[in-house]
Amino acid sequence: MNQPSSEKNRLHLSFNFSRIVLAWLIFLTIAVILVVIAHVWTRPTNKPVLWAEALSVIVLSFVFLGLWGFVRWCCCWRNFRRVLLGAAIFVTLVAIFYTEEDWRGKRAWENCKRDLEAKGVVLDWEKFIPPPVPDDQNFFKASQKIAFSFVKSTNAAQADFLATQPRFQFMPNKTNTFPILDTGRTGSVAVATLTIIPPGSVAPAFTGNRLDLKLNDPAAHRVAATWLQRTLGRMVNGAAGFPFSEFQLTNLPPAQIFVQADATPALADLEKIIPAAAATNIGRVRIEATLDRTKFRVALTDVHITAAADYLKWSDQNAPDFAEIREALKRPYARIDCDYSQPYAIAIPNFVTMRSLAQTLVMRAQCYLLLGQPEKALDELTLMNDSRRILQSAPSGKPMTLVASMINVAITGLYVDTIAYGLHLHAWREPQLAALQAQLKPINLPSLVAESFREEPVYSSRTLETITPAALAEMLSHRTPISLWQKLSDPNYALVKFLPRGWVYQNMTYAITVGQKWNAGFDLANDLILPKKSDQSMNAIIADLDHWSPWNIWSRIAIPNFTKAIQTTAKNQTLVVEGQIACALERHRLAHGGYPETLDALTPQFMDKIPNDIIGGEPMHYRRTNDGNFLLYSIGWNETDDGGTPGTLNDAKKGDWVWQYPTK
Repeated sequence: MNQPSSEKNRLHLSFNFSRIVLAWLIFLTIAVILVVIAHVWTRPTNKPVLWAEALSVIVLSFVFLGLWGFVRWCCCWRNFRRVLLGAAIFVTLVAIFYTEEDWRGKRAWENCKRDLEAKGVVLDWEKFIPPPVPDDQNFFKASQKIAFSFVKSTNAAQADFLATQPRFQFMPNKTNTFPILDTGRTGSVAVATLTIIPPGSVAPAFTGNRLDLKLNDPAAHRVAATWLQRTLGRMVNGAAGFPFSEFQLTNLPPAQIFVQADATPALADLEKIIPAAAATNIGRVRIEATLDRTKFRVALTDVHITAAADYLKWSDQNAPDFAEIREALKRPYARIDCDYSQPYAIAIPNFVTMRSLAQTLVMRAQCYLLLGQPEKALDELTLMNDSRRILQSAPSGKPMTLVASMINVAITGLYVDTIAYGLHLHAWREPQLAALQAQLKPINLPSLVAESFREEPVYSSRTLETITPAALAEMLSHRTPISLWQKLSDPNYALVKFLPRGWVYQNMTYAITVGQKWNAGFDLANDLILPKKSDQSMNAIIADLDHWSPWNIWSRIAIPNFTKAIQTTAKNQTLVVEGQIACALERHRLAHGGYPETLDALTPQFMDKIPNDIIGGEPMHYRRTNDGNFLLYSIGWNETDDGGTPGTLNDAKKGDWVWQYPTK
C-alpha cells in the first residue's frame, strides 16, 4: 500500500535537512581543526584571538548552511527563473542609479566650476605647475647629492632608488655620534676643592678661581650659587634636544673654596651653603669628604651634556656639505623635475632633510653664541634662512602644499628663537643685528600659507578627478599595500571602490566649496590675520562635516585644521615682527646705553618703519621695565590686551604673545 503523498514529502524534507546539517557539522569540524592547527604551527595559542577566529568560523558555517539551502532551492527550475528575473531587475535598477548619479554629480561639478571661475577662482591645476627652468639656475640640479638629499618622491620605485643614493647626514646616529659627557658612566666631575679655615685666619694664597665664604653668613648660599654659575658656565638646550655647555666640564681650571668655620662642619652644614642644584641646570653639586678632615671635594653629578666646542668640532665634518648647499642656493630657482600632472604623485622636498639641516644649523649657531662668536652664528642662521627657499618652488612659488608652507613656518620660528637667544645673551653686535633685521624684514609667512590654502582644494579635486578608484581606496585606507582581508574588513574601501563616479564629482564639489572658506582668516591686502573670522569659518565647517554624507568622504579625511595652521602662522609671523623690533632695540641699547622710552625713537636710525601688530593692525605694545629691560607684545589670538601676560603653551588663544626677553 502506497504511503500518503504528505508523508513522502515529510520524509523527503527530513532526509534533505539531515544531509544539510551533516554537511554543516563536517564543514564546521574541519574549519575548527584547521584553526587550531594553524595556531599550533604558527604561534602560541592566544585565547582572545583564538576565540575570535572560532566565532568567525561559526558565522561562516551558518553562511555556508544558508548558501547550501539557497542552492537546493534554486535547483527547482521555477525558482531559478524567479532568481534570474529578480537579478535582471536589480542590475537594471543599479545601472539606472549609477547613470543618474554620474550625470547629477558631473553637472554639479561643472556648475560649481563655472560659478567659482566667474568669481576669479583659479581651478585649473595646470596653472599651478611651475614652468621649466635652466639646469644651471636650478637648486635641485646643482649636484646629484643635492637632488638625492632634498627630494622625496611619492613614487615607490623612485623613493627606493633615492634611498640608496649618497645623501647629506647632519644629525648623529648610532655609528656617528658626537661626544657626550655622561657622569653616569664616567663618574663625577671635580669642580673645586673646599678647605675649612679658622675664623679670622688668612686664607692660603691661590691666584686661580677662588671663593671665600663664612659658614654662618646668611648670604653665603646666594654668593656660592653665583660663583658656581660663573664657574660651570652657561648651557643651552639644543634644537634637537641635545644640551650644550659653555665650558668643557672635564677640563675646568683649578678652583678653591675657602670656608671660615669654628670647627670642621658636617656635610649637611656645607650642603646648606653650596647649592645642590647648579644654577645653570647642568647637573647636581655634591660635597664629598676626603681623608683630610679640613678638605672636601666639590663634584658635579647627573650630567649628560656636550661642550659647545666639542659639538662644533664634531659637526665641522659637515663643512663641505654646508659649502655645497650655500653655493647651490646662489641659483635663483628651486624646481623639482617630475610629472606634475598627477598631484598625488609629484615629488616633494624632503622635509626630514630640511628639518635635520635646520636643527643642525641652529645648534651650531647656539654653540657659537655660547662661545661669544656672533659672526659665525650669523653665518649659520643666514644659511638656515636661505634654505627656506627650497620649500617655495621658485620661480612661480607654485605648487605650494600646506605641508611645505607649515614646514617653512616651523623653520622660521626656530630661526627667530635662535635670534632671541642671542639677544638674551647680549651676544649680537651692530653688524649682525643689522643683517638679521634685513633678513627678517621680507619674511611673509601668511602669504605662503594663504597660497597653500588656495591650492589645496584644487590639488584635492585634481587628485579625485584623475586617480583610479582602487588607488583612491588604498589612499583613504592609509594602508600600503592593502591585503584582501583589509579590503574586505574596511567599509571605506568598499564604499570608495564601488561608489558611482558622480559621487566623486560631488566630493570634488564639496571640497572646492569648503576650501573657499579657508582663507577667511587672512587679510593679505592689509597684512592682517583675523582670528574671529578664522574660528567662525572652522566651526561652521566642523558642524557641516559632523553630518556624514557620501559626498563629504574625502573632506572628512583630507580637510586639515586650518585654524590651527593660521594660528601657528600668526604666532610665528608675530615673532618675526617682534624680532625686527627687538634687534632695533638692541642696536639702540648698544648705541645709547639703554632702551628707548617709546618705539618711535627707533626711526629712522634703526628702522625705516615700525611694523604694526598683525592681529588688529595697531602698534605693538611696548614699555620699558624697572629692571632696565623692556616688554614687547602682541594682543594675540584673543584680540584683547592682557597687559603683557603670556598665554600658556597648551592654549595659544589665551593671553598675549610676548617677546620673551629674559632679565639679566
